[in-house]
Amino acid sequence: MKKLTFIFAVFLICVESFAQRNNPGWLKSAVFYQIYPSSYQDSNGDGFGDIKGVQSRLDYIKSVGVNAIWFNPLFKSAFQDGGYDIIDFYQVDSRFGTNTDLIEFVKAAHKSGMHVVMDLVAGHSSDKSAWFVQSKEKDPNLQYSDYYIWASDKPADLTQAEASRWVEADAPRGKYYIKNYYDIQPALNYGYANPNPNHPWEQPVDAPGPQAVRQELKDIISFWMNKGIDGFRVDLAASLVKNDPDKSATIKLWQEMTEWFGGKFPDGVLIAEWFNPKLSIKGGFNIDFFRGGSLISRGRGGDPNKMVYFDKAGQGTVNDWYETFQDQYDNTVRKGYMSSPTGNHDGNRLANVKRGDTEQLKVAMTFFLTLPGIPFIYYGDEIGMKFIEGMPDIEGSRTRSGSRTPMQWDSNLNAGFSTAPADKIYIPLDPDPLRPTVAAQDKDPNSLLNYVRSLLNLRASSATIGNTGDWKLVSDINKPYPMVFIRWANGEKYIIAVNPSDKKVEATITSQGKVKAVFTIGNTAKSSYIIGAKGTDTVKLPAVSAAIYKLE
Repeated sequence: MKKLTFIFAVFLICVESFAQRNNPGWLKSAVFYQIYPSSYQDSNGDGFGDIKGVQSRLDYIKSVGVNAIWFNPLFKSAFQDGGYDIIDFYQVDSRFGTNTDLIEFVKAAHKSGMHVVMDLVAGHSSDKSAWFVQSKEKDPNLQYSDYYIWASDKPADLTQAEASRWVEADAPRGKYYIKNYYDIQPALNYGYANPNPNHPWEQPVDAPGPQAVRQELKDIISFWMNKGIDGFRVDLAASLVKNDPDKSATIKLWQEMTEWFGGKFPDGVLIAEWFNPKLSIKGGFNIDFFRGGSLISRGRGGDPNKMVYFDKAGQGTVNDWYETFQDQYDNTVRKGYMSSPTGNHDGNRLANVKRGDTEQLKVAMTFFLTLPGIPFIYYGDEIGMKFIEGMPDIEGSRTRSGSRTPMQWDSNLNAGFSTAPADKIYIPLDPDPLRPTVAAQDKDPNSLLNYVRSLLNLRASSATIGNTGDWKLVSDINKPYPMVFIRWANGEKYIIAVNPSDKKVEATITSQGKVKAVFTIGNTAKSSYIIGAKGTDTVKLPAVSAAIYKLE
């Protein structure tokens, strides 16, 4: 028995050391701020945001309460998909500055106590990349010949989904290539999990071409990590190995990659854009984004005016969100981190022209910034920047331009974003003369900005309500207003309650014991937490409100 106990103890130590090796300690208190670089701050008056512009705003970024920055792509690009069509993975695009500008920025960020993560587009390049241009040549034995997937004929046995990935090129190498997203984004060749012997272009994952692409990915990562970058968010991380329906081959690829990464860069972080944390974290990623359920409609093509659960009408549900979230949480807790971001460059913002009410946004922010896992704040969400409908399609953005409008700093020309003429800036501004700005909200103690700061200050002050504290929904999922959940750790406990509806509501929950409920943060002083005498407690909230209580 003692021997079994000893073996189990050693096992636990090994598990803990594995977790520590693969999840850097700084992630326990990390809060990320996502910056779309073309839209944040222009330093030279050309109408585009740039690295020096972001550096000039580091004090502000830190003041929000974040301690890590994620840049959308900075690499040399043809900008036919907003920078996600990369020509050279080793060079900063001149729009944003130089490699030296980026390294100087990283040094300045580190001096301010912040980490910097770059966007890594692992699954494809631009069709203008030197790799792809060479691969088009007839000779199949050049350096980059097998970096892509070429075929001479399009077979009749392709599924509709497979056929949609074929792009006609009529190049000397072949008539077709496989794309990853847009036609101008040829897929890099990581091989096929189950290659069809009748399809000669389907190379196995251990073929020389796919292995060379893996090595190139390592080289890119090493190049930037050795210059001081703290890690990468990996675009379309699940898309690498083809014909891999259960993603087992892709998971294996990432397990090999993350084991190498963790050994060489133990303080580095890898963030997946997989939207399935229990798969990506199994692959060795540190963080993945949660995008399950329908609490809010903000995906590509979704109605930007529809908030579902967070709509004031109070007609939403939490069932599908809760079931998906709980499943992902149970399968990733203590292994890696989920993130429920406030928004991102590909979806609709929390706010828009029909939904800009500050109190409503405070309720939503209370929810997103008190969940377990690592918060990601999309630039401008902290001041309630709106999704603007009808924006022009800029560089392949389609409707996504509405979430990529310039950061709104003040009441000066172009809201302080750029000194360029208004018709020369990257994307037009929110035309509302009353649009929210940092300058106005910074001075207002009741502003959304200062409310976000208060939430993040609370999060930073306590592991309980931070990234690693435990979580449990305690309100009835069939009575979704209000939603009430508990965060706890080390004997400390917080109750978080949100009511987005325009009606006063209450929830009865299991008694938390003979405790004192101390109101900590909220957008109203009219909420209440009543300790019950018969095994239940009651939480009461007025319309459009949120409250956080510490149980003492």
